Amino acid sequence: MISVLPVSGIVFLDKPLGWSSRQAVNEVMRLFSPPGKKRIKAGHGGTLDPLATGMLPILLGEATRYAELGLSADKSYRVTFDLSYQSDTLDREGEVTARFDQTISEAELQDILPQFCGEIDQTPPIYSAIRIDGKRAHEMARKGEAVEMKSRRVTIHQLQLLAFEFPLVTLEVHCSKGAYIRSLARDIGVTLHMGGCVTELRRLSTGGWPEALMVTIEQLHEQRQQCLLPLASWLRNLERTEISASEAKRFLQGQRIQLKSTCEDEDERDVAVFEGETLLGTGSMKAGLNHMVLHPGRLLPSAQEQYR
Repeated sequence: MISVLPVSGIVFLDKPLGWSSRQAVNEVMRLFSPPGKKRIKAGHGGTLDPLATGMLPILLGEATRYAELGLSADKSYRVTFDLSYQSDTLDREGEVTARFDQTISEAELQDILPQFCGEIDQTPPIYSAIRIDGKRAHEMARKGEAVEMKSRRVTIHQLQLLAFEFPLVTLEVHCSKGAYIRSLARDIGVTLHMGGCVTELRRLSTGGWPEALMVTIEQLHEQRQQCLLPLASWLRNLERTEISASEAKRFLQGQRIQLKSTCEDEDERDVAVFEGETLLGTGSMKAGLNHMVLHPGRLLPSAQEQYR
């Protein structure tokens, strides 16, 4: 009998407008789950608001073990916000809380943008998925409960003005994990003594993955297997380390592997471990007495089954 490998890999979904990230994950999970059988595991590499479209990495099967590579990655966005008003959610889906009659020039806008580049302190929106004492902040806010958000340090690597037609501002933003674009728009508006309500938001990239990899939900329905990238590609930023079949068996049993390379000028680092073209999992390379030693980290159950 031919064994069928479980589904594992990444889909770079172009999330539809109005969908929650959870809704998107559930739909992709349904599409890849065998009919009549238990649903496969699925998760995402970084939440997108329902208002936002764009890159939502969805991880399936064993790939869910590496979701943090998306959660911790830098991201790029294109955002349009309106300086003439603000809402309680900091986007056009909320209740208007203030309106502003004054106007500004493009030069005035350009003058203050450098303040928001580099490391900045930012307070997340109260309507966000951040947990406070185990509760989602947005759920507390919608119930009228007091929500106190703590400021956090984030990095805005690049901020480029793409268009300005008052009161609308369109920026491209390259930022670190944890940065909220709605908060950025709000803070720019506050600095100008105006609003800063997000009207359009699109994630262009997660971790430097190109826009061209994104697929629509319609494409997934029509050719889902062609839209699934292997887990190995998701681990592209980890150094590739190849070991023999006999070493693979020991590695997958949790044993350390002494490699032939010497310790000279070798730094400790995380690696993706392969036997031939088979991904076994990830580990860390550390200096031993005379040689580098491969320490097992996350091991893939499918590989353990194959090399049992």
